[in-house]
Amino acid sequence: MQRDVAARLVVDVGGSATIALQIAAAANHEVSQSLIVTIDGRATQPRCVQADHGGWIHVVDSGPGELIVQYSASVIGTGVPLVSGEADLLRYLRPSRYCESDSLAPTARAEFAGLAGAALLAAVSSWVGTRLQYVPGSSLPTDGAVATLLARRGVCRDYAHLVVALLRSLDVPARLVAVYAPGLDPMDFHAVAEAHVEGAWHVVDATTLAPRASLLRISTGRDASDTAFMSAYGGQATLREVEVLAVADILPPDDVHQLTGLV
Repeated sequence: MQRDVAARLVVDVGGSATIALQIAAAANHEVSQSLIVTIDGRATQPRCVQADHGGWIHVVDSGPGELIVQYSASVIGTGVPLVSGEADLLRYLRPSRYCESDSLAPTARAEFAGLAGAALLAAVSSWVGTRLQYVPGSSLPTDGAVATLLARRGVCRDYAHLVVALLRSLDVPARLVAVYAPGLDPMDFHAVAEAHVEGAWHVVDATTLAPRASLLRISTGRDASDTAFMSAYGGQATLREVEVLAVADILPPDDVHQLTGLV
């Protein structure tokens, strides 16, 4: 499989600000890629920081002006599977900012008692997918899994947060992954859950908007606070434009009842 991805961000920066970008394909792939960053037309070189699970954070120290970020990458074949130690597995059992697994434990135990492994992941995916309505712009950046369940609507990150919280409530390690998603319509950055069952990490995407086998990992963490594609510190930064492209030469069929890993 060949996957070609790209992203273009246009940001209005007021004053001096530090911009942290997570838009590059994770390091567990052999990738041909390009990143060009300009401020008012002048090229600048971001600092590259290694993040968890093969992710990259590109840090830009920007003065005031128009910041333009252009990223492109081509990936052929599959990546090296990520291996997690016991510390990681324990980390992804704990409640986090947007995944309040402690609050959702009674719901999870009532709905999914007796299920494990692939059957559990399929059941959680289907349960979340049938109880939420995908409505762009319906949620706030501060909404977590509990707010999403009460509202019964959201976007991909909300679906993923609810899946992660329910699985952690059942003592299954689960985390959020930001991905490029060939087949997604409308095209954008995408968020999915990843759960550790039967000795490996497997993708759960309750939106079913793109085939899981085509997804390309960008960043991985506890929830959206770890995986945001752009964060700004020390100054004002307004995202004016965002364009995302993700295509693959093959879009494989998908079945929520089958375990599927990010490749």
